[in-house]
Amino acid sequence: MSPDFGDNRHRGHFGEQFIRMLAVAANLDAAQRDRDRVGVDWQLGHPGRPGRRRYPVIEAQVKCTSSPELYDDHIAFDMKAQHYNELAGRDYDIPRFLFLVLAPSDPLTWSDVTPERLLLREAAYWTCLHDQELVGAGTTARRVHVPRGNLLTAATLHDLFSPYFRAMVGVS
Repeated sequence: MSPDFGDNRHRGHFGEQFIRMLAVAANLDAAQRDRDRVGVDWQLGHPGRPGRRRYPVIEAQVKCTSSPELYDDHIAFDMKAQHYNELAGRDYDIPRFLFLVLAPSDPLTWSDVTPERLLLREAAYWTCLHDQELVGAGTTARRVHVPRGNLLTAATLHDLFSPYFRAMVGVS
């Protein structure tokens, strides 16, 4: 590991900027919260189309890990109960997602730059916890299973604005 690199805040910041780059590639507006008081790191939106919902938005909490627990169909990730509860349930007006960014353990390998490209390593995945129950008092953590099929790309970011997710939180 590179000396003086890779503490949790550094890794977390990389994860958030990874999401920003995907949002830019998807031509989405991305607004980062000044303070993380309600479990939202990013609010993403776009102008919408005439005749449809105007300026739809989604919200996301971003987590980044260099030690994922990988399985064939999912990634197991332990979240603090407070962070989990900020995403779980249907008591939101805006669809919320967990974006899990996987990054190599050595921060000097997080990116590779040539005159032709900027490559970010490794990948981001998403999950929705609207159908999950909140955890009760005394619980410190909750294991989340993030489907490996939910690879986050510029194209799949647009899918998260679908009426399906709005309906899950009771907003048409």
